[in-house]
Amino acid sequence: MTSAHETWHLIAHGCVQGVGYRATCADYATALGVEGWVRNRTDGTVEVMARGPREKLEALRAWMEAGPPAAQVSRVAMAPAGDDAGPFKGFTWLPTA
Repeated sequence: MTSAHETWHLIAHGCVQGVGYRATCADYATALGVEGWVRNRTDGTVEVMARGPREKLEALRAWMEAGPPAAQVSRVAMAPAGDDAGPFKGFTWLPTA
């Protein structure tokens, strides 16, 4: 039996654009089997909406707090998202918002 899925809205703050953060985040989320999306925001943050088992989402958040080697993450804000946040098919990049 698989654990119940949750949907989390995460926002990475710091030096997280122009350092490979989105691509690496998408690769890591895909490897975890998490569904959702990632995009840059015009305020310099990176936004993620992710759905999966809690332990996978916790692993994604831990990765986001470290980021790729060139990133300097100051914090990752997280809030639960409702079931209306999807549907998702895999893990994709969205245009900057």
